[in-house]
Amino acid sequence: MKTLFNSAKIILMLLFMNAAIAQAPKQEVNSSLGTLKEINAGLLNVGYTEAGPSNGTPVILLHGWPYDIHSYNEVVPILVSKGYHVFTPYLRGFGTTTFLSKATFRNGQQAALASDIIAFMDALKIDKAVIGGFDWGARTAVVVSAIWPERVKGLVSVSGYLVVNLEANLKPLPPKAELGWWYQYYFATERGKLGYTQNTYEFNKQIWQIASPLWNFDKATYDQTAQSFNNPDHVAIVIHNYRWRQSLEKGESKYDSLEKRLAARPAIKVPTITIGSDFDGAFADGKAYADKFTGKYEHRILKGIGHNVPQEDPEAFAKAIIDVDNFSKK
Repeated sequence: MKTLFNSAKIILMLLFMNAAIAQAPKQEVNSSLGTLKEINAGLLNVGYTEAGPSNGTPVILLHGWPYDIHSYNEVVPILVSKGYHVFTPYLRGFGTTTFLSKATFRNGQQAALASDIIAFMDALKIDKAVIGGFDWGARTAVVVSAIWPERVKGLVSVSGYLVVNLEANLKPLPPKAELGWWYQYYFATERGKLGYTQNTYEFNKQIWQIASPLWNFDKATYDQTAQSFNNPDHVAIVIHNYRWRQSLEKGESKYDSLEKRLAARPAIKVPTITIGSDFDGAFADGKAYADKFTGKYEHRILKGIGHNVPQEDPEAFAKAIIDVDNFSKK
């Protein structure tokens, strides 16, 4: 009887272990990013890489959609060579970052993603960091800087002030501008959700090509990042993010106070460098949002570069991180 009990116990343990493995997607990361780790932080078990001396100034680099931490393959070594302690976390819905509870709402709204970063910093006992990002990562970095400026030593944001204003998003844009957001309207439909689920790999590759038409990335480069889209919550987070932006789906009430503050379009007081690229079109000069940055501020324009700035021009992105850190030293 005891033997049967022990056998059953072993089988249950193996089943539990297999289930846990299925929830956490396997991921290989470029060695230049440092060591792949994980930590429980807030609602998530966050997958992240860490590189550089532990006594160096902390830098947190945030990726966007449809990208991942590999956008920083060449940025991280530059920063490490200058003595920075660099962290590159996977956002919720990407890579090895998973939810701690099945019951947690798969929320892609801006306040949720920003709260994830504060929880990540708290878990790692990072009091203050230089934070940089592009796309969703830039928005998240800007929101953190707006709501928790005491946690940000300096900010680097590609495409500038990306805080979502739900009321403003209800107003139509000129047809040419609307065309650029075609995927948001696709995601608003159940057909779009199904299409993204079935064709994630090809869909995201097409976004890369559209957003960075002059960047001749190869299959290996794309495949390195495409692993991250196998995350079990990827589709849910992406679809909710874009439907929430269009006020087609609600966020969570616990973030209402943060969203109310963001709706007022708060100024960013921390030292900041914004970057405009070809992707930004007429807004590349940064004039449309320059007045939102009231601390020490500089805008830089990169010509011939698309949306994935850190991977297309890692030297320029790394220099912006270093320079904005030096802003606070003057």
